[in-house]
Amino acid sequence: MIHEIQKSDSEYPAGLIARFGDCAPGKLNAIGDLNLLDLPMTAIFCSTRCPGDAILRAYDRAAKWRDEGRCVISGFHSPVEKECLRILLRGNQPIIICPARSLIKMRIPTELKRALAGNRLLILSFFSDKAHRATAESAQRRNEFVAALADENWFAHISPGGQMERIALQVEKWGSRLSHEL
Repeated sequence: MIHEIQKSDSEYPAGLIARFGDCAPGKLNAIGDLNLLDLPMTAIFCSTRCPGDAILRAYDRAAKWRDEGRCVISGFHSPVEKECLRILLRGNQPIIICPARSLIKMRIPTELKRALAGNRLLILSFFSDKAHRATAESAQRRNEFVAALADENWFAHISPGGQMERIALQVEKWGSRLSHEL
C-alpha cells in the first residue's frame, strides 16, 4: 500500500524543507514503515565506475552499519550500492530505498518483501505517478533528495567531474556531514 505524505503533514521530513526550502517536493509516496523517517540516517553513494579497493571498503562499511543497526538510505542504484543493499538485507537494521521513479506500478523484489514485513524497510519517492522509468536526470534529482534526507552522507568513491562530485559539493553547501574514502 502506498502512503502519501503531503508537505503540510507532520510526517514530512523537516530536513527536506530545511535544505530545499520552497523547492521541497510537495508530496512524497512511501511503502513501508514511515517511522523510519524519524531515525538518524546515513546515505551511501558510489560512482558507477569504482576502483577495487573502494569497493571492498564500501562492503566493509555496509557490514559495519548492518552490525551496528544503523539506518542506511540510498537509491541503491550503482553496482556497489546494490551489493551494499544485499549486505544490509542480511541484517535487522532499518533501510530506506529511494528509487529514481514513481512507486506506482513498481514491483517489489522478493528480497525486499521480508524486510518490508519486518517493518525495517521504507521505499520513498517524490516522483510523479507518471515517472515509471529512471533516467539520468531523475537519478541526479533522487541523489539530491537522498542527500537532503540524510544526517550523514558517505561516499565510497567520487569520480572527478561526475554526478557524485556534484552531490558532494551540494552536501558541503548545505553544511551537512560528509565523509568519503580516498
